[in-house]
This record gives sequence, C-alpha cells and structure tokens, in this order.
Amino acid sequence: MVRPRIDAIDERILSELRADARISLVTLAARVHLSRNAVKQRIERLERDGLIPGYTLAPARIDDGRVTAIVLVYRADRMRGAGVITELTRIPEVIQCDILSGQFDLLVTLRADSMERIGQIWERIAALPGVSDTVTSISLTRVIDRP
Repeated sequence: MVRPRIDAIDERILSELRADARISLVTLAARVHLSRNAVKQRIERLERDGLIPGYTLAPARIDDGRVTAIVLVYRADRMRGAGVITELTRIPEVIQCDILSGQFDLLVTLRADSMERIGQIWERIAALPGVSDTVTSISLTRVIDRP
C-alpha cells in the first residue's frame, strides 16, 4: 500500500490532534494558520487516507494517572446491616463511600490503576451479599477539584 503524501501542515495538524484530540477546529485552524474550513477538509482527507484511523475514548486519568469510577449501590436490606460497608473498607481502591438518601443507598468512589481493575472491583461489589443492584460510571474529566 502506498503511504499518502502529507505536508508540514498535515504533520502539524496530526501533532496537535495527538496532543489534544478534542481541540476545536477554530483553535486548531489558528495554530496551523489556516481557515476552519481548510482544516476540516484536511482532517477529512487524513481520515479517508487512513492517517486518522478512528477516534477512541480513553477513561479519565485524573491526577495520578489512575482511573476514577463512581459506583451507586442499591442494598436489598436498605442499610440495616453493616456487612456491605465492612467489605468495602477492605478494598484499597475504595477511596470514598457515602450513605445516600433516595433510590441508591451508597455512593462509592473507586480509584484504580486500570479499567480491568475497576471491572474486578465492580464484580466484587456486585457479588456482595446484600447488594441487589449497582450503576457504575467512569469519570472522563475532572473539571473542578476542591479540597
């Protein structure tokens, strides 16, 4: 297969996208000194030529490079026993646990080294006696971080 020809501007566009894949077209255009429409056309060509094979969403790497997840836990006993909380204290990646009012009983914050580890912890939590349901979300980006 013949590698498509790219010029210095294409290289700069690719470099900027590697650094920040969510950069706006307006900002990218300003950085490479082209119009927004010209940058858009170049990106479309780079995609067609296979130099931008696709876009992926990586889990958030907040602060120390680890993945952060929030697990909402619904307990069958509606907080009548301490067994679930006792077990959560034994999981080092559980960095916070709040008792909630409303539909879910616990809000558990996890911080782990990988998505695989988040999955293992979720399986462990979901299998605990007394846990009847969970909802898990992965933090994509932290925009406010107050002590």
